[in-house]
Amino acid sequence: MTRVLIIDDEALARQRVRKLLEDRPDINIVKECRNGTEAIAAISTEAPDLIFLDIQMKDMTGFDVLRSLPQEKWPLTIFVTAFDEYAIQAFDIFAFDYLLKPFKNDRFYRSLDKAVDSLQQREQGERVDQLKELVDYLQQQQTKEEPLALKQGSKISLVQMDDIRYIEASGYYIEVYTSESKRLLLRESMTNMLEQLNKPNFIRIHRSTIINTDFLSEIQHTGAGDVVTKMKDGKTFRVSKSYKESLFKRLNL
Repeated sequence: MTRVLIIDDEALARQRVRKLLEDRPDINIVKECRNGTEAIAAISTEAPDLIFLDIQMKDMTGFDVLRSLPQEKWPLTIFVTAFDEYAIQAFDIFAFDYLLKPFKNDRFYRSLDKAVDSLQQREQGERVDQLKELVDYLQQQQTKEEPLALKQGSKISLVQMDDIRYIEASGYYIEVYTSESKRLLLRESMTNMLEQLNKPNFIRIHRSTIINTDFLSEIQHTGAGDVVTKMKDGKTFRVSKSYKESLFKRLNL
């Protein structure tokens, strides 16, 4: 008898899975969970063989549920998702099973049969290792930053924020310089651009200049209280007096 836990924050979705499982005499539904918090507690106390785990829940994701538990407590898992495209791509990469809502009955039973067969063949340990690789991969993808979409007329360039070295004002435009020695000319204000670059390594040093301190090489005092920054590519910028204090504070100088 395979002990199964159903985890989904939608009542109709839980009901659908429950009805499909009730047609199987070899399945014992031990519990239903309405959210990730209930799921963590139920997996710990009930120790199910198999769980149907919704990816998108209101309090946390299905991956968060697993990461909250010791790996030895991870049951065999069939993920259920409605729209999580990045997860679906990862499942294909790792050849891991999932159900895409709305799924058909025969697709559900194929996944169930595959899981039950793995349990009977004592392949659960291998599947848990595979599941850990999948969860680790997805966690890495989640921590990656979305690229900035920078519009240049009819063209949109996707640029990783940390690849931007510095930005200079140029009349009604700004010039964005990247680590690949690209120059992007945008009709945008420096203030709006700085709001998009919402990271501590981006700092305004002049009304016409924003620099990424990751590409900063030197700070030079030129006399009369003037300060110049030298970037790793050799480019220099004057720091205006109104921004000097904030730059030094950011760099703990």
